[in-house]
Amino acid sequence: MDAQGGGAARRVGTAKQQSSSTTTLPALVEAMTRRWCPLRGCATRRALPAVCVAAAVAGAVIVLAAGSWGSPNEMPGSLFFDYAQGSEPLLKNITAEHLLDGLLTANFSYPSCRSRYEFAVHHKSSPHKPSPYLIAKLRKQEALQQRCGPGTAAHKKAVRRLDSGEGVVDDDDGCRYLVYISYRGLGNRMLAITSAFLYAVLTDRVLLVDGGKDADALFCEPFPGTTWLLPRATSWFSRSPLTRLQGYEGGSTETLGNMLQSDAVTVSADGNVSWSAARPPPYLYLHLSGVYGFHDKLFFCGAQQRLLGEVPWLFMWTDNYIVPGLFLTPPFRGELEAMFPEKDAVFYHLGRYLFHPTNPVWNAITTYYHSSGLAGAGKRVGVQIRVFQKKQPPQVVLGQLVSCVRDEKLLPETSAGKGTSSSVAVLVTSLSSWYHERIRDEYGGRVAGGVHQPSHEGRQRWRDAAHDMRALSEMYLLSMCHVLVTSGYSTFGYVAQGLAGLRPWVMPRAPMWAADWREGLDPREPPCRRAVSVEPCFHSPSYYDCAAGRDVELDKVTPYISRCVDVKYGIKLVNESSSQW
Repeated sequence: MDAQGGGAARRVGTAKQQSSSTTTLPALVEAMTRRWCPLRGCATRRALPAVCVAAAVAGAVIVLAAGSWGSPNEMPGSLFFDYAQGSEPLLKNITAEHLLDGLLTANFSYPSCRSRYEFAVHHKSSPHKPSPYLIAKLRKQEALQQRCGPGTAAHKKAVRRLDSGEGVVDDDDGCRYLVYISYRGLGNRMLAITSAFLYAVLTDRVLLVDGGKDADALFCEPFPGTTWLLPRATSWFSRSPLTRLQGYEGGSTETLGNMLQSDAVTVSADGNVSWSAARPPPYLYLHLSGVYGFHDKLFFCGAQQRLLGEVPWLFMWTDNYIVPGLFLTPPFRGELEAMFPEKDAVFYHLGRYLFHPTNPVWNAITTYYHSSGLAGAGKRVGVQIRVFQKKQPPQVVLGQLVSCVRDEKLLPETSAGKGTSSSVAVLVTSLSSWYHERIRDEYGGRVAGGVHQPSHEGRQRWRDAAHDMRALSEMYLLSMCHVLVTSGYSTFGYVAQGLAGLRPWVMPRAPMWAADWREGLDPREPPCRRAVSVEPCFHSPSYYDCAAGRDVELDKVTPYISRCVDVKYGIKLVNESSSQW
C-alpha cells in the first residue's frame, strides 16, 4: 500500500475513534469543541488552507544517528553529521547588516561559525536597532571575558581562592564571576542564559556557562578570544564548589535566602544589610527557579544586590526569564533603560547576540529550509503547539488551533496558485505527528508551499545532545516564519518569537500539574490572543516592593511592565511608545 493509501486508511480509523471519544466527553469539553470547532469537528474542518505548524517541542526530534529520511518531510540526521567545512560558498562581503548593525563584532573567523554572519540573510531587515550604549556595553563585556575568562592567569588565581575558601576579590584584576547552572530543556536554558548574561553585564561579572554535555555542539562561542564554557573538573575527588554545581538546590545553606535568614548577615536599624564576618563568603548560590521562597526573591532588592556585589563567585540556578525582574530592581533600572530604549527588544537583541548555531546545526537548518520549499514561499505561518497536559484530547487542541487561525484571518480561506510568489508554506514541528497528519491530509492538496514536519520524537529529552540539536534547528526554522501562533507557557515558542521579532498569537494551555486538564480553561475565552510584545514571559516574578515593604501590582509600577496573556501571574516587558513589531 502506498503512503497516500495508508494515510487514507488511518484517516478513516481516526475519524471513527474521534467520533466515539467525542460523544463521551463531559459537557465542558463539548462546549469547548463547539466554540473552537463550530462545524462537524476539528479533523474535518476546512479552515486551514495552509499552516506553518511548528510545535514547541523543546525536543521534538528524531535520533540524529538515523541518517535516512523517516518521511519526505523529515529532516535527516545526516544533515548534522555529513557537513564538511568549506563545502558551501562563503559570503563575499560582510556588511553592517550581517553584523546586525553593530550588535556583533567582526573579530571572528567567518568559516568557523557561519550562522553568526548568515543569520541576517534568512531574516528580514529590522527597524529595531541596538542602541549605541548597548553596543558599547557588549564590547566592554567582551574585553572583560577575555581578560578574566578560562585559561587566563586571573581565572586560575580566582579558582584557587575559591577552592581555598577566600572570600575576597583580587584588587589587581577585579575579576568576579557568575556561573549559570544548566537546568531544564533547551528553551528554558536559552532564556535563563540570556538573563544571566544581562545580570553579568550589569554587575561587571564574567559569565561562565555550566552548559552540560551538549553546549559546545549547539552554539558557537559568543565572545572573541575566549570561551564562555565553564572548564570541566579534572578530578572527581576535587573539593572545589565548581565540581558540585548540580547538587545545589533551594535547601542548600549557601543560598541567598538561607544566608539572609542566618547570622551570616547583619541587618541595621535602617534596613541595610551587611556581612557579619570580616570577609564575605567566597561564593553564593542564587536559587531563582520555579517556586522559590520569599528570601530568595529578595535578590531583586537594592540592598541585597549591594551585598551580592562583594561576593567573588555567584552560582545561578534558574529556568526563568528574569529580565523583567531586573528592570524592577532599583540599582539596574537606569542602566537598562539606557541600554534598551525599546524595552521590548531585550531578548531580540541579546538572543541574536549570544546564540549562534554551530556549523553542523546551521547546515541542517539552511539545507532543510531550502530543500523543503520553505525558502520559496511568499508567506510562512508558524503555529507552535505544545501540550503540557497529557490527558487533554488532541481534538480540542487542534480545534483551538483551527479556530484561532480562522478567527484572526491569519491564512486565506482559499489557497494561492501553486508556484506563485503568494504561496503559503506549512512547517509542522511537534512531539507528535498527529497534528501534522491531520493538517496534511485535509489541506495538503491546497497548499502551494507544501506541508512539512522536521521531526516528531514523542517526548522531550533533557541533556540529550542529538535531541537538542534538532530542537535548536526547529527554533530557528520557526523564527524564519512571517506569522506565529504559539502555545502558552512554552519557552520554545518564546525563543522563536524573540529571534524572529514577531508578536505571536498565543493559545491558552491546560496546566501540566492539574489533576483535571479542564482546570483553568474557559470555553468562553477566544482560542488565542495576541501577545503584547515579542518579549518572553517571566513566569515567577517577585511581587514584593522592597522600599514599600509590601506586595504590589507589578504591571502598575512602570508603563513598560505588563501581564502576560498566557500566564496570569507572569509579567513581561512592553514598549512605552506606539512602535509595532
